[in-house]
Amino acid sequence: MKRLYVIVYLVIAAAAALGLAIAEHSGYVLIAYKSFRFESSLWATLALVAVLWLVIWGIKALIELVMTSSGVVNPWSRRNRSRRVQVAIEHGQLDLAEGRWASAQRHLHRAAEAERQPLLYYLGAARAANEQGKYEESDNLLERALERQPQAELAIALNHAQLQTDRGDTEGALATLQAMHERHPHNVQTLRQLQRLHQQRGDWSAVIRLLPELRKDKVLPPAELADLERRAWGENLSLAAQREEDGTVGLQSLNSAWQKLTSAQRQEPQLVLAYAEQLRQLGAQVEAEEVLRTALKRDYNSHLARLYGLVRGSDPVRQLQTAEGWLKDHPADPSLLLTLGRLCLQSSLWGKARDYLESSLRVQRNPEACAELARLLAQLGDTERSNQLFQEGLGLLDERLLAAPLPVPIHA
Repeated sequence: MKRLYVIVYLVIAAAAALGLAIAEHSGYVLIAYKSFRFESSLWATLALVAVLWLVIWGIKALIELVMTSSGVVNPWSRRNRSRRVQVAIEHGQLDLAEGRWASAQRHLHRAAEAERQPLLYYLGAARAANEQGKYEESDNLLERALERQPQAELAIALNHAQLQTDRGDTEGALATLQAMHERHPHNVQTLRQLQRLHQQRGDWSAVIRLLPELRKDKVLPPAELADLERRAWGENLSLAAQREEDGTVGLQSLNSAWQKLTSAQRQEPQLVLAYAEQLRQLGAQVEAEEVLRTALKRDYNSHLARLYGLVRGSDPVRQLQTAEGWLKDHPADPSLLLTLGRLCLQSSLWGKARDYLESSLRVQRNPEACAELARLLAQLGDTERSNQLFQEGLGLLDERLLAAPLPVPIHA
């Protein structure tokens, strides 16, 4: 409050001093130019200058106000154009995320044409067009993106390859990715998409050829790369056995593919399993038994032990004795007990076969063991127990099937 009093006092004092100055000496101003002549007191001239300054300032403020208001009202002003683009971006991104493809394409295309850095909006619009089956429009949008941002060729090509894959054009996608692989041989995303595409196409030989690059450029985590390598070689072994309908030629292709593996790979249980299974299917039972026996002696594996009971070696008695030798270290392995039961069946040792199969079922209820024991009991005359085991085996298989609806039984 005191400050206000001080200010008022100062204003009054200044006004009084000014009034005294004007009364004491009014001053004189003369402006003459050719025939023009202006005469006035100093104070009147200063007042006129102040009024002129206020008028000019007021006109300027009015012009700015009019321009600002016209920008708000005028839909074609720069301000509104920028706002429309921002709205298009927001709507387009939301539509794309929620699957409203037509709206997303329209909004994102509009945003792409207006923005200086339009790549992401063109890519989104191209995806939206692709989802609608408008493949030509999708490709045109990507071409337009390349025209506007040629430095983004790799990003555009990778997206194009993915859209081609999505529409089922794996040949086109492969051509696109191979072209980018030649230009950018160490690009991680290019290698990753190539690997996935080869897998999708079932071209495991191509996956195998790509493995060194995947490893060198660290495209996949070590564990995932190891799994992929095992699967690729396993699938390649299966394909090698199926290349010719003639069993002899198929066997030659299979053995050739097996020999291409490194020594370490030929000791991988998953690959041994795939090789032995293909040998069995081609009728090379003796070779399959030898491969499995060697692998199991080196490093016991339950899956290999299960397959060992499905092959017939050159000496059934020795095969049974070999398997019984593993039982000392693995007495509670249901797969090994199942295998021993099957080997006993091959040698007509019905009592031992029954004991081994019963032991396998005590450890784990398995549909295969149920079926083998049910068949044996049926031949031995125990029909009731056999039927029970068949029903149990079917029930265990049902647990592995999809819960699809079944037809209602028709009663006569």
